Amino acid sequence: MRIPYRFTIVIHNKKLKLFRFHGRRMSTTPIPTRTYRDAIDALNSLQTNAAILEAVRAAGSKLNPNAIPEMIDYLRKGSTSAFTDSILRAARPGWKTGLYTSPHLVAVRERIRINGEPLSEEEFARYFFEVWNLLQNTKCEAATTPFMPNYFRYLTLMAFYTFYQLKVDATILEVGIGGRSDSTNIVPKPVVTGVTALGYDHTRLLGEKLSQIANQKGGIYKEGVPALTVQQPEEGILELVVCSVEQRASQFTVIDALPSTIPLGLAGAHQRSNAGLAVQLVHTFLSIKDQSYSPMSDPNTSGAASATWSGTEIEPLKSLPTSFMDGLENAHWPGRCQTVPDSKFGAMTWFLDGAHTQESLACCLEWFVSPAVGLPVSPVSDDHPPRVLIFNCTSGRSGDAFLTAILEKVEEQLAIHGSLEKKEEFFAKVIFCSNVTYASGNFKGDLTSAAISTTDNLNLKTQREIEAAWNKLVPTYSGTVHVLPSIEDAVEEARKTLNVSVLVTGSLHLVGGVIEVAGLADRALSPKA
Repeated sequence: MRIPYRFTIVIHNKKLKLFRFHGRRMSTTPIPTRTYRDAIDALNSLQTNAAILEAVRAAGSKLNPNAIPEMIDYLRKGSTSAFTDSILRAARPGWKTGLYTSPHLVAVRERIRINGEPLSEEEFARYFFEVWNLLQNTKCEAATTPFMPNYFRYLTLMAFYTFYQLKVDATILEVGIGGRSDSTNIVPKPVVTGVTALGYDHTRLLGEKLSQIANQKGGIYKEGVPALTVQQPEEGILELVVCSVEQRASQFTVIDALPSTIPLGLAGAHQRSNAGLAVQLVHTFLSIKDQSYSPMSDPNTSGAASATWSGTEIEPLKSLPTSFMDGLENAHWPGRCQTVPDSKFGAMTWFLDGAHTQESLACCLEWFVSPAVGLPVSPVSDDHPPRVLIFNCTSGRSGDAFLTAILEKVEEQLAIHGSLEKKEEFFAKVIFCSNVTYASGNFKGDLTSAAISTTDNLNLKTQREIEAAWNKLVPTYSGTVHVLPSIEDAVEEARKTLNVSVLVTGSLHLVGGVIEVAGLADRALSPKA
């Protein structure tokens, strides 16, 4: 299945690529009208169930070495992707951009966006079943290739297909897991690639050492293509350099974070690193692909490099064009260091962050435990609303390590801001819940996860383990601890406390479920809210 379309920007949570496809337009066979609900049911049938995943973990299996060949036979990070999409749309308002990211928060269609907006339910159903029909009527050349791709691979194919059908000018694509063997890494020659801050996630697949993780991430670097990254620990940066040399990248550039004087649409100090990388990704892309691009023509830009690309190294921008500044300030990416007022319940405020690594949790708490967010404007004041923590982490991640990271960062931030509070008393209530959406035990269709063991859910095994870890770490805790079977139960428990600040973190699936059952979608998901 060959997919032709125009300039494409692909960004991963930890990487970004830009590319072009060549080929003939694919034809489709007319099919009966099917709904978005039908599409989600069909998509969920492609999920790998919990028993198989556990068997893979027990066997110590790593990433599928046949992932890229299988993707060819059939024919992903978030904040950086959002910044890049927003900057590019501001710099080239006449272009049509496509953005592919994962995971979604509330609706699967969020993963595929055109000009910053998710596909409508009708558009999603249309393109989903056109691809479904094509695959159902196509025989794979290799006998070892599964008849249908799995959940993520299917959505990746669908994104490529959708962007081609809609004739986008540029596509931002976020890598899923790792990079080297990720299904998005099918692109033979991106225009530019980028790796954001490395973290210890998916270690069973990517490796326990930072150098091993960096090797997987650096797998997106390509011959003759600029390779960018941000400031990294020495072990990580050295491996990325090796990857860029092995892949014969045209240049390897480490990008600095943006200064605090530049306003950003996304909260959190760590976003300055993501934003800095996004700026240079767009700058590099436009320098190579758009002859009309000239940052020097902007009256507010000085000291910028020439946009004429002669195949030599492209110097980073030293000063930002107004359009880039606008794109940074208007960037919107829900569920990441996001504050959502809930006026229906008094002065209740939700603080949402899908952090799911020790590094990202530290960033989350650095944001939350700061003045005018989770602390009063004057940190030495005792006048603050009670705080509730809603937390969960998916199987395979260490609740003990995550809670340790949270408590250590709370203690550090309280000291930095001169607060007299103690970390043990920071949260008045702690709630550990499963990722099941509703109290009935059912999932919202878009949030269904076959990877969660039914037995574990019923017994709340993971949540009980997290509770035990909390009690061990905070033996003198005077607040209340709740272990609850669903996100809906957690929301109801949080709302029992008046004028409360609720931090939701540990899982993007959890954050998305809270947005759904708490009725926050209109305020949380819309950039205009």
